[in-house]
Amino acid sequence: MTANGQYRRSRSARIARKLAVAGTGVAVLALPLIGATSASAATPAAATTATTYTNNLDGWIRQSLDIMAQHGIPGSYNGIYRNIMRESSGNPYAINNWDSNAAKGTPSKGLLQVIDPTFAAYHVPGTAFDPYDPVANITAACNYAAARYGSIDNVFGAY
Repeated sequence: MTANGQYRRSRSARIARKLAVAGTGVAVLALPLIGATSASAATPAAATTATTYTNNLDGWIRQSLDIMAQHGIPGSYNGIYRNIMRESSGNPYAINNWDSNAAKGTPSKGLLQVIDPTFAAYHVPGTAFDPYDPVANITAACNYAAARYGSIDNVFGAY
């Protein structure tokens, strides 16, 4: 006992108390990690779920980019978006009934204004066989642009 009447803790008792407190803190911190580790068994099932895309221009471009990546077709979001805005202003049902293609009976259609023979020749498996389908139109047009110009990113005018 010390002179003022209080008990004095030994140095080893203080160290043991600090370790016990620190050990408790580590155990509390480790609980979320243990739970996350055991929950990782569910990850493979989650990885097999299909990606969902919004039914708008952003979603159509993103879905097309994923399909393009699977087929080795180059292109970027910005390149696709730029060309869509120039060709159709984002209207998947746009049709050009006045140019030389239309005069020959094959008007340009869809987001990237593709004529039917080009769509058929550059259609990508896994997409609808419909030039008005936004994802099919984007993907086929990008496939054509890749064959002709190296990428849709290299197209800055009517193609």
